[in-house]
Amino acid sequence: MKLSLEIAFFGSSLVSAYWNGAATYYRGIIRALAARGHHITFYEPDIYDRQKHRDMADPAWAEVVVYSGNDRDDVYRMLERARRADVVVKASGIGAFDALLEEEVPRAVKPGALSIFWDVDAAATLERVRSNPDDPFRKLIPRYDLVFTYGGGPPVVRGYVELGAGLCVPVYNALDPTTHFPVQPEQRWSADLSLLANRLPDRETRIGEFFFRAAALVPEKTFLLGGNGWEGRRAPPNVRTVGHVYTTDHNAFNASARCVLNVARDSMAANGWSPATRVFEAAGAAACLVTDAWEGIDVFLEPGREVLVAKNGEDVARILRDLDETRAKEIGVAARTRILAHHTYTQRAKLVDSILVTNAPTMEAAP
Repeated sequence: MKLSLEIAFFGSSLVSAYWNGAATYYRGIIRALAARGHHITFYEPDIYDRQKHRDMADPAWAEVVVYSGNDRDDVYRMLERARRADVVVKASGIGAFDALLEEEVPRAVKPGALSIFWDVDAAATLERVRSNPDDPFRKLIPRYDLVFTYGGGPPVVRGYVELGAGLCVPVYNALDPTTHFPVQPEQRWSADLSLLANRLPDRETRIGEFFFRAAALVPEKTFLLGGNGWEGRRAPPNVRTVGHVYTTDHNAFNASARCVLNVARDSMAANGWSPATRVFEAAGAAACLVTDAWEGIDVFLEPGREVLVAKNGEDVARILRDLDETRAKEIGVAARTRILAHHTYTQRAKLVDSILVTNAPTMEAAP
């Protein structure tokens, strides 16, 4: 008999990737959980014009409920509706009424149900809470039955347990091979190195080093930058910016460049074990991935064979000078093979199931 649960999931957005780097992660995890027999209702606020920039219709594998991003009463109505679920999830970084939801979700579960805090930026959350003993979330951590994290490895697990979490389990990013896969290159996305990243304060300095400085060091190479917020940023003449890239174009974006760059946010780079969704999207498209150096990369991809690792902009420039097309393709194919074997959302959903069963022993697991 399969484990079949009603799951209420409060997150940033499932249907829009606009200013929403967690979209791919949510879609992959939730689609895979639905395939295992669960029914998921995803609650998302109407903020940041995301509903005007949808890149998918409401999916068949989840019910999407959009609520007001500025009406507290509407949030309480959503919490009352979520009370029927077997599992209620509060994700970090929703962008509206986060503090309210963090406090209310543990109260919103019915007897015998589970409350879960799902942190999609755990290293930053822990850094914030540690630096401020009066942070309201600090006292709420023990109230959740489980903490899942987007990444973070042993340092994040230790950090959450020290702050009172009963159990903290990393549920890493992964690949959904039905949405991210190799396609034919398109000239509009052609470049020697491409980067897809929104402009954020906690990543801009690192992008300045690994992307813009590298571009200045190899003016003969072409660089392509996709993502929101880069208008007005001074860049070398060999850098072309294209603004927001819809998820329907991600495969072609990744498949059309000689290399695809990943640059971690400050906290994730410092903590390690935090591969971004872009890592798996690029690998899914069999792109040659260049990543900034962070501890734990070898858990996911083998440096030198399945991924190229750079410590600074000079390393990126050197890679571009030395890398020929044949080796780039070999690295991309090797990365895709590794990710398909060990890092898909189907495998992540199986892990989530096992954790739910362990913490609710009356439920029966799916095979």
